[in-house]
Amino acid sequence: MAEGKVYIYGGKGHGKSPAAIGCGLIAAAKGARVVIIQFLKGKGLTEDEYPRRLEPGIKLFRFEKSNEDFVALPREKQEEEVQNIRNGLNFAKKVLSTGECDMLILDEVLGLVDNHIITIADLKNVLDMRDGETDIIMTGISLEDDVCALADYVSEIRTVK
Repeated sequence: MAEGKVYIYGGKGHGKSPAAIGCGLIAAAKGARVVIIQFLKGKGLTEDEYPRRLEPGIKLFRFEKSNEDFVALPREKQEEEVQNIRNGLNFAKKVLSTGECDMLILDEVLGLVDNHIITIADLKNVLDMRDGETDIIMTGISLEDDVCALADYVSEIRTVK
């Protein structure tokens, strides 16, 4: 089997999550087991309905309990959600360490770094749990040098018009 890679779809443009999910669809169509873990989106979004129809080839998880976007929550609610987010990261580590998937999409995980919920070292600890054949796709706005150093490939998404 081919060596797994780490990809980043980052930047301030729109379409990072759809690009990552599209990669997951292609991988699942080829027989890969795909896990998507979404962060900072709240649980009230409906954009996850289509990927959920593709189970068991693609499995989608959200650990946050609030229907609202994380940054719009009052401080007290944010603190509650941080624990839920950490549960999501621990789940990502478990999925990687047990080899439960061929591709793991960590949607908006870079936003966790931007919002100081996790450190780059925390993110590296998650990535270090993977075996050599698992692909990981991370999305978010951040394209800091330290973040980009974690990836094999980095794509910057920007809005032109």
